[in-house]
Amino acid sequence: PLIILGFVAPSIARLKSNASKVLLFAFSIAYLSSVGAATFGAVVGYELIPHLHIQTASEDLKDIPPMLFNLEIPPVMSALVLAVMLGLSTAWVKSEEMERLLEVFQNMVLKLVERVLMPVLPLFIAANFCVLSYEGAITKQLPIFLSVLLIVIICHYIWLTLLYVVASIYSRKNSWGVLKYYGPAYLTALGTMSSAATLGTALTCAKKSKILREEVIDVTVPLFANIHLCGSILTEVFFVLTVSQILYGSMPDFTTMLVFIILLGFFAIGAPGVPGGTVLASLGLIIAILGFDEAGTALLLTIFALQDSFGTACNVTGDGALTLITDTFDQGQTEKASTAL
Repeated sequence: PLIILGFVAPSIARLKSNASKVLLFAFSIAYLSSVGAATFGAVVGYELIPHLHIQTASEDLKDIPPMLFNLEIPPVMSALVLAVMLGLSTAWVKSEEMERLLEVFQNMVLKLVERVLMPVLPLFIAANFCVLSYEGAITKQLPIFLSVLLIVIICHYIWLTLLYVVASIYSRKNSWGVLKYYGPAYLTALGTMSSAATLGTALTCAKKSKILREEVIDVTVPLFANIHLCGSILTEVFFVLTVSQILYGSMPDFTTMLVFIILLGFFAIGAPGVPGGTVLASLGLIIAILGFDEAGTALLLTIFALQDSFGTACNVTGDGALTLITDTFDQGQTEKASTAL
């Protein structure tokens, strides 16, 4: 929540009069990209999963012992709403004092990320895989999981290609001028499985592009890191179909999946940018709409963690395309305002 508040609020304040229009546009394209990716994943799943010859599993996963303690982190959605409200109100009243205060707070959060989050995150990831090994789900369905993982990664690259082609068409600029700088961000996401931990690298990569403006990058890259999870929910939808076939012997019908996908797009906006955050945020949907039990959710979390680094890398890299689209939209709004004056 501190990362969202520290980055998004001061960045929105710098947008001045175009803040509300740019934000609405950014949220809209992030939602469309996420829902589009999820629908694409569902279509691929319905076509390919029946050909994988998956046998229904009769045994449940091994239960892990109760945790010694559990630290609950407040939902990031409240922080995102607060950041948006602070940024918009600061832009509307044109308060230079508040804008400077938000910028100081942004620098404070950067130091917290560097000195607190980054040292702890590798320990969290290591502990996460220890839990997966103890449950034993990985070895039981390893051949199927590897096949599904390969299909999902290919789908990520197809969706990223589509995003950057759309960005080129909309902006009338070569989106390669953005994508070619995203290699370090992609690799960082692979290593951390966290959009939050990759945020600094992603900002650095985006600012190397000569076709993106820095004032827009400072808004969209942190914002999209928390609301644009195209790779993660594409994977989640495909894995939901796979787990349903493994444990329950059939996949949900397409109408049920469509309702799930539409709602999942909204839940993805509030998902935390940490490993497994997308699935954790949407567990209520998975249980209520798809009817998963404890074994189903446990297996889903397990196989999702296997590819979480690739899903995060897809999310982060896709943010570059949406940033180019948003930058073009913002320039158009600025030109309209100047013409009106």
